[in-house]
This record gives sequence, C-alpha cells and structure tokens, in this order.
Amino acid sequence: MTAEITEQREMTDEELHELAAKQVALGELRGAPAADPVNVPMIRHWLDAMGDANPAYLDQGVAPPAMAQVWNMPGVRPAAKDRSPVDDLLAALNANGYTGVVATNCEQTYHRYARLGEVLTPGTRFTDLAGPKRTALGVGYFATWTVTWYSEDEPVAEMLFRVLKFRPVTRPVKEERAAYPLQPAVNQDTAFFWDGVRAGELRIQTCADCGELRHPPGPMCPQCRSANRTHVVASGEGTLYSYVVHHHPPVPGRVTPFVVAVVELPEGVRMVGNVVDCPIEEVGVGMPLRVTYRPMDDRLVLPMWTPREP
Repeated sequence: MTAEITEQREMTDEELHELAAKQVALGELRGAPAADPVNVPMIRHWLDAMGDANPAYLDQGVAPPAMAQVWNMPGVRPAAKDRSPVDDLLAALNANGYTGVVATNCEQTYHRYARLGEVLTPGTRFTDLAGPKRTALGVGYFATWTVTWYSEDEPVAEMLFRVLKFRPVTRPVKEERAAYPLQPAVNQDTAFFWDGVRAGELRIQTCADCGELRHPPGPMCPQCRSANRTHVVASGEGTLYSYVVHHHPPVPGRVTPFVVAVVELPEGVRMVGNVVDCPIEEVGVGMPLRVTYRPMDDRLVLPMWTPREP
C-alpha cells in the first residue's frame, strides 16, 4: 500500500521529499486490468476522432500505439480508483497550497502493438520530485512518474509523465491590464494565425503547391511534403464537433467551469477553442457556432466561439 496522508497539514520541503522517497521505494504498483479487451469499435472511434484513415491497424488486428492510455481510462461515473504511488504525494502538495497543475512532459515508448482481444493492465511507478523551483506560474514542484501497460507480464507501452504543481500567484490589482498568464507559443509557423486574429480574421494554413488546408499549422504539407505555404481566411462559422466542461484543476487566468470545444469548420479543418456566451447546460454537439475575438490583455486576442442562429 502507499503511505497514507491521514491529515491535510502543511509539510516542510524536507518532509515532502521524504514522502517522495517513500513513494519511489514502493516501486511499481499494478492497477486493475482494463474493463474491456482491445477491441475494434474503440479503435474505429479513435481513428475517426484523430482523422486517421490508415487501414493497416484493423487489417492487421492491432491498435494504434498512442491508444495505450485509452484502455484503462475510467468512465463518466468510475468505480473506486486504484491507489497508486502518485496519489498521496499529489494530495500532500495540494495541502501545502500547490494547487495549480500543468503538464510539462509526456514521453511515450512503444514496445509493440496491442493486439485485438488482449486485456491491458497498468503499472505505476513514482520516480522523482524536484523542487521547490521558481517558475513563471509560481513556486512549485515537478513530479514525475511512469506508467507501463502490460499484456499479462509483457510490457506493451510505457509513458513518462511530469507535472508542475505550483502555488498560484496572487497578483495585486493594478490599473493597467495584467498580462494573460497562458500565452500561446508564436513561431514562424504560427505567426500568420495570430496576426490574423489581431486583425479579426480566422486564417487557415494552406499548401501553396497542392492546396491542402491544415490546422494546426506546420512547416510541411502532410499531403505532398511541400514546405511552401500560404493561408486562406475562413468564413468564421463552424459546428460543435465535441467538447468537455473543465471544472478542475484551477487554470491561471480562467474562471471554472468553462467549455473547451473542437469546432469543425466548413472549410474542412477542426479547431480547438472555448464556447462562450452560452449556458453550459445548453452546449451540445452539432450546435452552430460563429467565431468571436476576445482581448485577454493589452496584446493578446483569442478566437472563441459563440452560438449562432442555425
């Protein structure tokens, strides 16, 4: 069993590292086997959601390697959660005020394809706690663990996962507008998109040779491998393809709950954004949307989505 946190009290840095060392010493703890074996319907759903038309997986009776985490995910109303070496440490960090969380690393290693009919079992091993460290989000700890998925005792895939657990910074009220804490990464591949947003345009990257549209933007056309690119301006309309309602953990600069959606554009690409100006209970797949542009600080503007009349 893991070391239980029986009372939610503040711990010293030394005590947090001592708890982390105990979790490391536990080694790998196996969880419950997946509720369902690797199966065709789930693979079809995954391929459709990812836009992957490769027939090789189902033809060969194997699952896409990136699906490893899917088979053991809990449902909407999950049963009692398996204890793991990670739980008590995260609870202790929360009790110490490190309530913010952001994923920083996710590295997956694939040993072989998972085959139809196999039942995968996860094994979790806590590996490291680094900190406290001062970051742009606040002072926090980097916690690292590894999950390995087994078919019987044979490893199929593994994932190293690292998160930053930080104390959210309480900023003093200023007359000038504070910078939005979650700034997008802007580079030579994406600058045209953010320039368009500031100009009130929803721009989609296009291959200058074959005309293939793609989003998110990238350096090379996946269709013809050309590095020549341009863009078109989308109509600004879309349809809600799928969505989640984010309740927890807290997100810097945002008030929960809020809707994170995948919007399908008539131009043929999908885009991630927030649905606003709509009660959460009225959000639904298939609802017609239109883009709106919201200033987040004095320089950043984000495209968001609001209901439109069908």
